Amino acid sequence: MPEPQILGMGGYPDDALLDHALELARGRRILYVPTASAENASGIVGWYERLRGRAELAHLSFFPWPPADLRALTLAHDVVLVSGGNTANALAVWRVHGFDAILREAWQEGILLTGWSAGMICWFAQGVTDSFGPQLAAMECLGFLPGSACPHYDGEERRRPVYTQLVAGGLEPGIAADDDVGVHFAGTELREVVSSREGATAYRVTPDGEQPLEARPL
Repeated sequence: MPEPQILGMGGYPDDALLDHALELARGRRILYVPTASAENASGIVGWYERLRGRAELAHLSFFPWPPADLRALTLAHDVVLVSGGNTANALAVWRVHGFDAILREAWQEGILLTGWSAGMICWFAQGVTDSFGPQLAAMECLGFLPGSACPHYDGEERRRPVYTQLVAGGLEPGIAADDDVGVHFAGTELREVVSSREGATAYRVTPDGEQPLEARPL
């Protein structure tokens, strides 16, 4: 059986993180899922330009309606790349169309699930999000990975104090990732932390505080 893999990225990936994702994947067919960014057209075009000559890219749109072969389209790829943006909105759309179940099947079949920000936290049981307004809040996510997650740990000044406070108050312990950091899970176990920027890393966050994790430089 193929090994389920998830690579969560704390912020928008630079080339080093993107290359690492491609190295983890079984092939170079990427399905870009920009639901969280409201299927922003310039963002979609930007990814086609960025990956030209490096990978075979397709994108998934749910508006005005999803493709009839949603499952077949997804399972035909090696990587599912989820954009940042509004996590709550993305999950709501996915669930209405059964895409959450398709993503779980893809994960179990060894397709690499990856993404940044919203595309990081969506895979966990819980996440810290600004989906509901400028104030950060906890939300329930897909639950492929146990615990909670927080992106942009060093990139947005509110993230660290809010996440540590939420975990101290009852949110499941979890993983926080700085910008330019990837957290690679094999199955549901954290296999490796990678970093494309000196000093950037990930942390285990519990009610007792945070513990920095060793990151391999890219």
